[in-house]
Amino acid sequence: MSSAANGKTFDLIAIGRACIDLNATEYNRPMEETMTFTKYVGGSPANIAIGSAKLGLRAGFIGKLADDQHGRFIRSYMEKAGIDVSGMVVDTEGRKTGLAFTEIKSPEECSILMYRDDVADLYLRADEVREDYIKQSGMLIVSGTALAKSPSREAVLKAIRLAKKNDVKVVFELDYRPYTWKSAEETSVYYSLVAEQSDIVIGTRDEYDMMENAEGGSNGQTTAYLFAHSAQTVVIKHGVEGSCAYTREGGAFRAHAYRTNVLKTFGAGDSYASAFLYALVTGKDLETALKYGSASASIVVSRHSSSDAMPGVEEIEALIANQPVLNS
Repeated sequence: MSSAANGKTFDLIAIGRACIDLNATEYNRPMEETMTFTKYVGGSPANIAIGSAKLGLRAGFIGKLADDQHGRFIRSYMEKAGIDVSGMVVDTEGRKTGLAFTEIKSPEECSILMYRDDVADLYLRADEVREDYIKQSGMLIVSGTALAKSPSREAVLKAIRLAKKNDVKVVFELDYRPYTWKSAEETSVYYSLVAEQSDIVIGTRDEYDMMENAEGGSNGQTTAYLFAHSAQTVVIKHGVEGSCAYTREGGAFRAHAYRTNVLKTFGAGDSYASAFLYALVTGKDLETALKYGSASASIVVSRHSSSDAMPGVEEIEALIANQPVLNS
């Protein structure tokens, strides 16, 4: 049963970064030799909202857009995707939209060149986050990059406080991007602060190590730490080795990754999160939710974009039914 069906207007609202992805149209070459790029909406929370909407969830978004052509493109795209954008505000101080140029040298060798100086999304203010909007949702999706700078980090912390006040589940997608942070210590402080208040935490093993400011951490240590606070479910992704979910009650579940023709490596985490959360919202068990996340990720890494590539429910379920898993 979706939260929208349980008296809430939205199943989930995401907060944070909405930007432009410029993905290399020419594959198997370095960016220095790439001449053409294709424009898409990007940014982890925006992609999660788009993926969720494509799966049929009712999604909203809180963020700040530049008052420029890219900002208007993002808003229009998200509206057409079925996302409520009434929580988005427009920057009035001349800041720009973040840009991400992607390089696709090979399926194993992909990189992103980011332009994130003084970008509009990191200037979302706490007074631009509305309680009446957040309380309409079943979940608030928080992306780690939004914590990297003020005033965005205070806006996110306010949103979390309002979510908890109004019985809205807090979902923390770690989304670690080193280019925005000043130090590992700073990252650890704010990641830990938010993770301790979250009901569901999703990230890669490396991202949890960053949160804990340690190398070679174990799933057992991570879950013991988070279950001592608010977490009910912790999802830890291990790339081609699959993913694991742990519950406060002691449950442990695992899903393998699915075989696919990999084109690029980016976009997997956002598609994973949207499908995983869709499964939970629609009443599926954790093991099934892991399979939905893995299947969605395998579809998106086989395609050129992240946002446009987000699959529908039938595609995900067909892949689960027919595609072999890795390392089974």
